[in-house]
Amino acid sequence: MHSPDNMINEEASRHLRASGIAQTPNRVLVVRALARSYAPMSLAELEDELDSLDKSSIHRVLNVLLEHDVVHAIEDGRGISKYELCYSDNDLEDSDMHCHFYCNVCRRTFCIPHSVPKIAVPANFTVTGINYMLKGICPDCASKHSL
Repeated sequence: MHSPDNMINEEASRHLRASGIAQTPNRVLVVRALARSYAPMSLAELEDELDSLDKSSIHRVLNVLLEHDVVHAIEDGRGISKYELCYSDNDLEDSDMHCHFYCNVCRRTFCIPHSVPKIAVPANFTVTGINYMLKGICPDCASKHSL
């Protein structure tokens, strides 16, 4: 039986192998951090999580991962980019095209799977990504603040 850490390591390796880019230690660290995360992570959150890497190293890794569709970026509702792993070979598949929810109280961003509304796109337009952000108050904050 695999431990959760081994499964995360295998997932990180699989993502990098599938992209065709080299598995450098920095790339593996960033992909592992994203695989462990319950939600999209900002550059600052990754920097806090990965104390062995500086901000510029993480930024360079994220740029490579974005270029190779290993991760996708969303704007979190405050103008901050957050990153999460792509789970499909095609960035238009349902597993990667989903809505997000930004809590105005705790400032966390949540994934809402299988939630993108169908939008009729005019002929000759090609959709390569989506950033659909809902804003409000998450259940944890609502219960703590009796909202």
